[in-house]
Amino acid sequence: MAVPVNEKRNVSQSEDQLEKVYVWQLPVRIFHWIAAFSILILIITGLYIATPFFSPTVHTDATSNEMGWVRNVHIFTAFIFTLNFIFRIYWFFAGNQYSRSKPFTKEFWLGTLETIKYYLLMKNKKKHYIGHNPLAELSYWIFFVIGSIIAIFTGFFLLFEPQPHTWLAAQFAWVPYIFGGDSFGVRSLHNLVTWSFVIFSIVHIYMAFRDDWLSKNGAISSMFTGYKIEKKQEDKDDN
Repeated sequence: MAVPVNEKRNVSQSEDQLEKVYVWQLPVRIFHWIAAFSILILIITGLYIATPFFSPTVHTDATSNEMGWVRNVHIFTAFIFTLNFIFRIYWFFAGNQYSRSKPFTKEFWLGTLETIKYYLLMKNKKKHYIGHNPLAELSYWIFFVIGSIIAIFTGFFLLFEPQPHTWLAAQFAWVPYIFGGDSFGVRSLHNLVTWSFVIFSIVHIYMAFRDDWLSKNGAISSMFTGYKIEKKQEDKDDN
């Protein structure tokens, strides 16, 4: 959740003016790294399934079924990713204030607008946020939340499609009516979401390092320790 404080910060402040703030709880950090590695594996295996980019020159019993092996890894990782995503939904309500987001509030959208103006080097009233800023939260809603929902449902439809008369296939029979229209449309949408995750991941990593470098607040290390470095609470009371 975006928790604003005064934007003006002196990165050379003495240590007695700073404090550690516990931002990312352990469940959030575990979720983050499971999601990160799952997405990496799903992207690599998914792109290979769509367009195999390597194949052994000499086929043996051990190498002739590499597509089946890659597909099994993709499916297993997809189940882990899904369970991790469901847990994050639970922690959205159970976690601390930084685990939540309020996209249906006026403050959220005003903060998003000011953050956009900030990145466009325009005159702005952007506040400093201890957690994610509203623009970052919006990107997570669009790319990660909506993207994950589409990827999960289209993925399970494609998994059970070869067994249309099974109970599991019946649970996802509605997917083409919402996502894609037919099997080809579902597969194309699933592939499109994969590429959106590629773009999201690149931007996310860049912005994380950028924030860590400019703010000197431990943005990167906070995903290991949970703590960020911020001005002491008394300096933030008037915000």
